[in-house]
Amino acid sequence: MSTATATRAAAPAPPVPTVPRRWRRRATAAPWAVLGFALFLTAWYLCVDVLSLPRFHALPGPIEVFREWVSTDPVYGTSLFTASYYEHIWASVRRVTLAFTAALATGIPLGLLLGWSIRFRQYVFPVFEVIRPIPILAWVPLAILMFHSQESSVVFLTCLAAFYAVTLNTLLGVRSIDPDLVRAARCLGARPVDVLWTVVVPGALPYIFTGLQIAMGVAWFSLVAGEMIAGEFGLGYLINASYTTTRYPTIVIAMITLGLVGFASSALIRLVGNRLMAYRTRGRA
Repeated sequence: MSTATATRAAAPAPPVPTVPRRWRRRATAAPWAVLGFALFLTAWYLCVDVLSLPRFHALPGPIEVFREWVSTDPVYGTSLFTASYYEHIWASVRRVTLAFTAALATGIPLGLLLGWSIRFRQYVFPVFEVIRPIPILAWVPLAILMFHSQESSVVFLTCLAAFYAVTLNTLLGVRSIDPDLVRAARCLGARPVDVLWTVVVPGALPYIFTGLQIAMGVAWFSLVAGEMIAGEFGLGYLINASYTTTRYPTIVIAMITLGLVGFASSALIRLVGNRLMAYRTRGRA
């Protein structure tokens, strides 16, 4: 055997590219998600259209809902081919965006202060805990009195629910940081502001983004309640108006649309959070 042949035989094989573990988990979970939706639709169809169970006989079945959803008849206001359907979606998305932005801009700083300053927490946290359990519907009369426009009152109610979730999770994130890390940074000469931005905020990020996901879901809950009472457009208003006019398939369509839009908004928050906290998962990829 020649020297060149022996060298080629002894050369190591090129490394085989590996798929990141998180991508493998997603690829494995996708078929199960499809199966879950299929089982849900099958159960819905059996309970309503086939068995006509007593609790379900007045509800619309999946075929009836799908037929109205894709209808080209302008009589149906929730069809994919009608402009009013997207006007309702846009109204709800705009309100949630405004409310969520306000909750993020106020809840994160307040949560950081509550977790960072013991004296501030002693003054403010008892008041926060007393107000937090009050249901959003109980704020409706005061919201109408404080804000003379229906639009502002709906945004306020939506923001209030999200504000609690953002503030509380940010507080928990700050409190979860190891005090030794803070003491070590101070011993190395870091100023309080530097400790806040280099130790406290990065350490609290997982809790903050968990709170943002919870806040987004709670915001959609509160939005529907607010739109049912004081809205003129939006998916919550559409559900309430469809109930009074006995258009039950429209109610289901609005509910499904709420679920899809809410899922997309939460997925966007998870995507941003994964990008900002990539250093936490890079070693596990």
